[in-house]
Amino acid sequence: IQTILLIISGLSIFDSVIHALGTAGTGGFSNMNSSVAAFGSPAVEWIITVFMVLFGINFALYFQIIKGNIKGFFKSEELKYYILMVLVSIIFITINIMDLNNGNLNDSIRQSSFQVASIITTTGYATVDFNLWPTLSKIIIIMLMIAGAMAGSTGGGVKTIRIVIMLKAIRRGIDKILHPKRVQSVKVDGKVVDEETISGVFLFIGAYIVISLIAMFIVAFDGFDLITTSTSVLTAISNVGPGFEMVGPVGNFSAFSPLSKIVLSFCMLAGRLEIYPMLIMFSRSIWKKTY
Repeated sequence: IQTILLIISGLSIFDSVIHALGTAGTGGFSNMNSSVAAFGSPAVEWIITVFMVLFGINFALYFQIIKGNIKGFFKSEELKYYILMVLVSIIFITINIMDLNNGNLNDSIRQSSFQVASIITTTGYATVDFNLWPTLSKIIIIMLMIAGAMAGSTGGGVKTIRIVIMLKAIRRGIDKILHPKRVQSVKVDGKVVDEETISGVFLFIGAYIVISLIAMFIVAFDGFDLITTSTSVLTAISNVGPGFEMVGPVGNFSAFSPLSKIVLSFCMLAGRLEIYPMLIMFSRSIWKKTY
């Protein structure tokens, strides 16, 4: 469907297929040096924006629609949080970049919508150099970079469901301090989340942070600025693509040392494999001979 819509919007069949597949796999590779910006087409940008958001949704929910369970689709708490993050981010960034677009609301909405969809789904396409955006917009992009799309999608990042469970667990922890005798469980979609799952979420996020900090420490030996160093690691472990400064939408990783490239490659694999498989690989017990 996306390929057909892109062809109708004026792209060649080849360009349409390339960008539809890049959107579907949230891979973000374009055959143009300036990515989607090369086409200069608002229609193309809006089509890709919509489909990036759609591919960031849990595919199990689409199966619910196929089965005719429309209510089940819209009842998903993770979906609600995901859409909320997208909409709130678009609103704040739109307001924040209005001055850069000389007060043009349409351009600001289109640019913010595209980049929010691209970053939260970890697709990595670009239509503008968001290196030039104000600090508030950059902070939002970094937060989206870490959060990522929904579980069960092709997107990377921590995943929305983990963010939801973490926030609910934190709220329960605060309530427990205020009301020690109250028995309260963490629920998602009306179902109780078991303690093992909650523990697993915090362990995953903890591992994500520790690996990121260690990688930043090693990459820092290259002597680049703080923003380049930190976002190069975050964009790698979340499988996004562009970061900020040297690794922004118009930059690349060519200036990094071989060691940094190996570390960032590890981060990309760890992020794609949900971290634990890569950590297990370094466990001594895996390499010991067993009889």
